[in-house]
Amino acid sequence: MTKIPNPSQNNQTNTAIFERRESKVRSYARAMPRKFIKAQGVWMHDSNDGHYLDFLAGCASLNYGHNHPVMKQALLDYIEKDGIAQGLDLYTEAKADFLNAFESIILKPRNLDYRVMFTGPTGTNAVEAAIKLARKVTKRELIVSFTNGYHGMTLGALACTGNATKRNGAGVPLNHVVHEPFDGYFGADVDTADMLEKRLSDPSSGLDKPAAILLETVQGEGGLNAASTEWLLKIAEIAKRHGALLIVDDIQAGCGRTNGFFSFDGMGFTPDIVTMSKSLSGMGLPFAVTLFKPSLDIWSPGEHNGTFRGNNHAFVTATATLKHFWSDDQFQIEVHQRGAYLSARLEKIADQYGFSTRGKGMMRGIDVGSGVIASEITANAFDKGLIIETSGAFDEVIKVLAPLTITESEMAKGLDILEQCIRNACSEDVGAAA
Repeated sequence: MTKIPNPSQNNQTNTAIFERRESKVRSYARAMPRKFIKAQGVWMHDSNDGHYLDFLAGCASLNYGHNHPVMKQALLDYIEKDGIAQGLDLYTEAKADFLNAFESIILKPRNLDYRVMFTGPTGTNAVEAAIKLARKVTKRELIVSFTNGYHGMTLGALACTGNATKRNGAGVPLNHVVHEPFDGYFGADVDTADMLEKRLSDPSSGLDKPAAILLETVQGEGGLNAASTEWLLKIAEIAKRHGALLIVDDIQAGCGRTNGFFSFDGMGFTPDIVTMSKSLSGMGLPFAVTLFKPSLDIWSPGEHNGTFRGNNHAFVTATATLKHFWSDDQFQIEVHQRGAYLSARLEKIADQYGFSTRGKGMMRGIDVGSGVIASEITANAFDKGLIIETSGAFDEVIKVLAPLTITESEMAKGLDILEQCIRNACSEDVGAAA
């Protein structure tokens, strides 16, 4: 077994100011009550001299790790020369550099022709723009989303989200969305794409013609449910046949997390609209875009906007990220190798304890069947120096979102901790049952 990290020996953290002034809505801090002071690569350091392997990576907003030197230097150089920080939607050199890099490195090699809409700085802003545009283009209201989908916390995106706890926070009805069963929702023997086609083709089904079909190819918060290529191709054809736009939410599954740069790379279909955020900036700076086919660009000037759609610091780091990681295939090859290693290790652990694995690429996890057990495992892991979280309808899936830049040695350390914590939890369950 590889040597594990050094967590805090002193578990006492002064949290008084947070408890006194910060809203009770905070969540991650409750499971990880430390005051973190710095981070580099896959490591986070707390104020008690503890260091932790980060298998959460800002919920996939840090695909390239913390403070990657290439992005950090690009940003420092830009700030040093008094580069524009906030530019609304004005033309700036930083925006031009990003668009040129995105066009030449990402779009053209994939034969994609998308307009880039700079929305507000978070993923939910990109989703709001996408569903608003779909309704504007098609002159229809209904959005088809899927069970266990997660698309954001603002009202339009929240209406498309399945999680009851998050939906209940809205305080108003969440209308004009229907949640159809995702791939595998009823088991492997039920084709839910055929079910959707049947419903849309039957004028007496009660399902109106939708403006759009919105999906994640791998459902991050919903439990790492990965749709098959066959199912996705069927959904793309269904959308086309029924005059709906296909929206792929690539906010968590994109930027190399599950496949190529886009989660749908090489699958044989082209979404009408794509939403991106999280790791788009490369180092955690707020940045989101909505991509769509040029024929859909029917916006009037200012019809949809946001003050912080001009985060030039994020443009700078995003451009550096594209040039450093995506100019050739080497990084993608390395990520594929890391994903294969992660898959093999998780499968071995799951098989040993009668669990199952979920996900794809570097977005994988273990379904331990119980949110209580999963929480016990992740809490134990944190005490041993591993930051890792859960997902799924009942928080039953332990989710590995390690930075894509992690070394095999670092990944082995984290997975050794995870395996030890699962072993401990299962031993306790056996002991309790006896």
